[in-house]
Amino acid sequence: MPNSQYIETDVVIIGGGATGTGIMRDCALRGISCILLERDDIAAGTSGRNHGLLHSGARYAVTDTESARECIQENTILKSVARHCVEDTSGLFITLPEDDLAYQDTFIASCDKAGIPTRKLTPREALAFEPNANPAMIGAVQVPDGIIDPFRLCAANVLDGKEHGAKVFNHTRVMGLIRQGATVQGVQCLHTLTGERFAIMAKQVINAAGIWGQTICEYADLNIKMFPAKGSLLILDYRINNRVINRCRKPADADILVPGDTISLIGTTSEHIEYDQIDKLAVTPQEVDVLMREGAKLAPIMANTRVLRAYAGVRPLVSVDDDGSGRNISRGIVLLDHQARDGLEGLITITGGKLMTYRLMAEQATDLVAEKLGNRNRCQTATRPLPGSEPSKGIRKASASLVKPVYQSAYYRHGERVSHFLDESDDSQAVICECEMVTKGEVNYAIQSLDVKNLTDLRRRTRLGMGPCQGELCSYRAASLFSELAGIDGQASAGLLVDFLEERWKGVKPIFWGDALREAEFSYWIYQGLFGAGEVPTPPKTPHSSAEIKRATSTSAADQEVSQ
Repeated sequence: MPNSQYIETDVVIIGGGATGTGIMRDCALRGISCILLERDDIAAGTSGRNHGLLHSGARYAVTDTESARECIQENTILKSVARHCVEDTSGLFITLPEDDLAYQDTFIASCDKAGIPTRKLTPREALAFEPNANPAMIGAVQVPDGIIDPFRLCAANVLDGKEHGAKVFNHTRVMGLIRQGATVQGVQCLHTLTGERFAIMAKQVINAAGIWGQTICEYADLNIKMFPAKGSLLILDYRINNRVINRCRKPADADILVPGDTISLIGTTSEHIEYDQIDKLAVTPQEVDVLMREGAKLAPIMANTRVLRAYAGVRPLVSVDDDGSGRNISRGIVLLDHQARDGLEGLITITGGKLMTYRLMAEQATDLVAEKLGNRNRCQTATRPLPGSEPSKGIRKASASLVKPVYQSAYYRHGERVSHFLDESDDSQAVICECEMVTKGEVNYAIQSLDVKNLTDLRRRTRLGMGPCQGELCSYRAASLFSELAGIDGQASAGLLVDFLEERWKGVKPIFWGDALREAEFSYWIYQGLFGAGEVPTPPKTPHSSAEIKRATSTSAADQEVSQ
């Protein structure tokens, strides 16, 4: 392996979900040089495939007091340090006539034990609090649930990490670990957009790949077995509830309805799948039926609400011993020091847990790495606001030329960072996506500063294409901006458009009836009949991504820097 084809750093982090991006930020704030590797895009895996609930911990209070305590602790922290990612909606646990009302007392007592504040409401009080909850309820309990945008959260962690010296390589697959005897010294990488291979040498490698962490461990012949649990969800075309609505019973399918930005989500199901199916998730008609039927019991209005799309994620359940039966599966945080556990230096695995506890997981993993590196700087992530959540730094609406909906939407997504891209010029405020009020200025900011390489990446940073039209009336505008703002030629930007439409189509197929069917026909007419999108060839490799990797791998190993 020639010297020009490897990079050096202190820590390599594998996995760009919430935990990996949280570790990246934590390391950077402690002065530990690090590189984050993600095979697709930030939050493209499990972190971006959940219901976006800011857990109070109440859901786990009866069955797992420790997890419930962790959730309410992190709930409080994130409401402070990630304000632009969080909406403090509050939530309800409702008891329906078919449920056991006695469970409510057990639930409240368990919440009290875990330190979760509750308030018992009459059905009338609960309906005043959330008018679209089922009026047939016989009891209700208010809890401090909320909602959190996982895409925004992960992007903010990456942005802060980069601003403190960390590096990120998206669309970079780990092909193997570099070992010298009983020591892991780095990773072999493939940049999937360019086909280029390179290596990163590191003092510590952190496996934060979630459900895919088993594959990383297999590269080192380690016996860690994941037990994938698929959960499916549906997205409704507008926000039918303003409070989180839970079913007050033992956990079951379709027992939570979560508001999120401009829409609502109903979830989830739970089904064990084989490990070789984790990249082939599909929502079944049976799951859609269950979600629709049970969801309407939480909020009857849902029975007459259009479904936009369906999607599924995989929970990272793990067995950490030699028992392959799955009887000793952990649903909590699992931190493995492979030096102490397996005699293999230089490798740490952090897995299990939940989106809600990502920051705590990152702190625990970074504490262990810092100890190994002799770094005594303390964790700051529980008190230091993320970019976008810093107080008193937002721009004021200085004149009428800053259109109110445009400003409010941009500020809602980016907090005080809105000042980096939104000004009083018409070009900055030109609206690209009407559903989510995404402007040309915001698209430019995402491409230039938030590691966006295609329209799907752009969707995760800005919500472009996530509203009622699902990109039907904005994706072609956004694709054209890649030619103007990212230096991509017209053929390549057309390829980005087709890829994006294909990705959106995957979520429509499971709910292909009624309004969804009619809209799909309209979209097909626009893009196939009018634009001829079906005849667009596969886009060539992304040239500027290749240049980035070449700059990175040609840097002297002694400099320990990566250009990205």
